Amino acid sequence: MKTFAYAAALATLPLAAFAAPEEWTLDPSHSQVVFNYNHLGFSTTYGMFSGFDGTIMFDAEDPANSSVEVAFPVRSMLTGWEERFQHFMSDDFFGAEEGDMVTFSSTGIEVTGENTANITGDLTMNGVTQEVVLDATMTQQMDHPMENAPWVGFNASTTLLRSDFEVGMFAPYVSDEVEVFISIEAQKAGSDSAEAQ
Repeated sequence: MKTFAYAAALATLPLAAFAAPEEWTLDPSHSQVVFNYNHLGFSTTYGMFSGFDGTIMFDAEDPANSSVEVAFPVRSMLTGWEERFQHFMSDDFFGAEEGDMVTFSSTGIEVTGENTANITGDLTMNGVTQEVVLDATMTQQMDHPMENAPWVGFNASTTLLRSDFEVGMFAPYVSDEVEVFISIEAQKAGSDSAEAQ
């Protein structure tokens, strides 16, 4: 009898309570990773990765049950100065060849507020994998006004040590600490949309 009553109670719960995470694909035209570091105390120097792919498995009912996977080529780095790019790709830093990737795979999510969470994951770069924590905020979830499709946006930040990934040349004169800021948009997988603006 108790088993029957329990089953009946479950049947009355909203279906959303049992919904699995839904797949969202990153919009490469509006997803960026921006990094900066201190250069000899004189300036703050910036770089960026953009146009990359990734997948978010987003559980709106239980955000802690979500996950994220992102990957992009090391050589897609944008520095605004060709000589700096070539130096970063040299053996002084990445020694990067075509096909070398930066990847991030989440391993856990701690919800910290209505729209905020700490996302823990494995960051692999230069052949080294380190655990990092992203301080993330969901900026908006709604139908995109131009794409006519479900859309979601997130911002996140973290601080990395170059030396943790064996790219610490010239530290501490060029700061070992690198501040990283991430802003992404994602479209619900399977939804139709117009070409990104």
